Parts: sequence; structure tokens; C-alpha cells
Amino acid sequence: MMLPRTFALGSLGISLVVVLIKGLAFHLTGSVALLSDALESVVNVATALASLAAIRFSAEPADTKHPYGHHKAECFAAVIVGALIVLAGLAILRESWFSLLAPKPIDAPLLGLCVSSIATVFNAVWSAVLIRQGRRAHSPVLVADGKHLLADVVTSAGVVVGVVLVVVTEIQTLDAIIASLVALHILWSGWEVIRENSGSLLDEAAPEDQLATIHRILADHVKDAIEIHDFRTRAAGRATFIDFHLVVPGDMSVARSHAICDRIEHALTASLTEAVVTIHVEPDDKAETERAVALSQPA
Repeated sequence: MMLPRTFALGSLGISLVVVLIKGLAFHLTGSVALLSDALESVVNVATALASLAAIRFSAEPADTKHPYGHHKAECFAAVIVGALIVLAGLAILRESWFSLLAPKPIDAPLLGLCVSSIATVFNAVWSAVLIRQGRRAHSPVLVADGKHLLADVVTSAGVVVGVVLVVVTEIQTLDAIIASLVALHILWSGWEVIRENSGSLLDEAAPEDQLATIHRILADHVKDAIEIHDFRTRAAGRATFIDFHLVVPGDMSVARSHAICDRIEHALTASLTEAVVTIHVEPDDKAETERAVALSQPA
């Protein structure tokens, strides 16, 4: 848990630095496109704060009011991050519209672009770090934060191109048009973050790659049991909840059936980042072949 929290703190620090740099770039140029870039970075600070709070809250142990833990806090925060991204896009569209009605020339474009590019390099490096480490730690909020920064990098590159075109062509309205395109890209990236994380709030099943891993582990450790049915999973942040019915021979002792459950649970928790396993043991007369999970036994 310390690793995701450390990266969330790093995001907050870098976001604050980037806001200052991009704000300076806007101050030097007066470009609405660069203003749109700076406004998105303000949202980066808010998302970094949301990520940090969610990671800390999700680490809290289960209690009487939350017996299944606080794992969904990260997914909830990721959806909030997506909503903040959408709000940033709408704010940029608003600024673009007013700039389109009253376009202004850009001051000191070369200096402004150089300053803005420094911030873009910071974001590019940190977004790659966040996405990689977030996926490694199965932290949806870190991945969402990284994808937001990546969208910021893409839009910053578009802003640079747009400001250069304004200077070369002397068509001032291009500044507002580029800012509008940036806003549309931000709106789309915000929607993607919301869509990707809302599934966990609705108890969506574990992703396909995890399901394949779970089935492989069950096939390797289900020896001495008859079948598995009523198999279910749900993803909740870093945690994966797994429950199923395990059918064993009717004359098998409680101790032996319990040993099989322990073996399966240990293998699942060792292979998955954070697995919560519930196994209901049943005698062979409770077998339900039509609902059994197809598990190929190892040779």
C-alpha cells in the first residue's frame, strides 16, 4: 500500500509544479490554447488529491459498517477523476468560445512554448510511470491519474502545433479553434476514465486475464474434489472477490475437505494481488454438472 501512496504523493507534487509552469506560459503569451492547457493541469492537482485520499481510505481494514473492506474507494475516486476531467473540458470550451468571439494576438510565442514544453516533458515521464506502476499494483485510481496526464501530454502537443500555426499564418481564431479541439479530446478521455471504472462499482466480474489465471489455479489444485459450481467473481479496486461451491465425496472428512480449501485459497492469494476467497463445501449429492465450471485436470 505504501507504493501507491508514494506515487500519489509524487503526482500531487508534480501537478503543482506543472500548473505553475503552464500558468507562466499563459501569462507570457495570453494564448487561450495555452490557458486551456493550464486549466487541465489545475484539474490534475484535484485528481492527485482525490487519488491520494482514495488510496489512504481503501487501505483501511474492514469494520462493522464495511465488512467487505473499503476497496471500492479507488474505483469511486477514479470515476470522480473522470468527472473532473469532463468539467475541465467544458471549462475550456467556454474559454474557447469567448476567445473565438474576440480573438487576441499571441505575445512572446517562442518563450511561452519553451516554458510550456518543459511542463509537457514532466507530464510525459510521470504519466508513463503512473500507468505502469498502477497496473502493477492493480490500483485503478493511479492508472486513471496516469491516463489523465497522458491526455494532457497529447493535448499539450496539439496546443504547441496550434500556437505555431497561429504565429505562422497570423490567423488569430486558430488559437480558439485549437483550444476547442483540446477540449473535445479532454471530454473524451474523461468519459473513458468514467466508463472503465464504473464497472467495478456495479460489481463487474474480474477481467478476462484474471479469470484465466483463476481457472488455471483451480484446475491445478482441485484434485480430490468432484466439481466446482456457482462460480462468481467481482473486482473492487486492487481486490478480487472469488466465491464458489466445491463438491467433494460424501464420505470425505471435514479435515480433508478443509485442507483442499486451504490449498486452493493459498494458491489464489499467492497469485493475485489481493484475493478474498469464499468456498462453500458440499457433498457429492449436491453436484450440479450443468452449472459446473469446466476445469481441465493437469496431466
